[in-house]
Amino acid sequence: MLSPALVSPFAMLLNPEIVLQAMEDSPRLNHLHSRVYRPLDKPLIPRGKLQALAELAEFDRLVDEATEPSIADSDVDELADFGLPS
Repeated sequence: MLSPALVSPFAMLLNPEIVLQAMEDSPRLNHLHSRVYRPLDKPLIPRGKLQALAELAEFDRLVDEATEPSIADSDVDELADFGLPS
């Protein structure tokens, strides 16, 4: 049977020792398998992808340097035909 301190979440906040003791005594929690996953210190990038990354960086640079095309007068007239403000 669970104690009243473990039923109410607010009581659990006030008595964390009781919660920790219940976790340590729980047979269901003791039978769980656990594994520790550690992130890699440095991601490994295969050498074949370096060329693709360089090409992507070059493309990004070209896009950043590009200017937006200006709207021609004929395009403005077409917008007016559709009832859009020019």
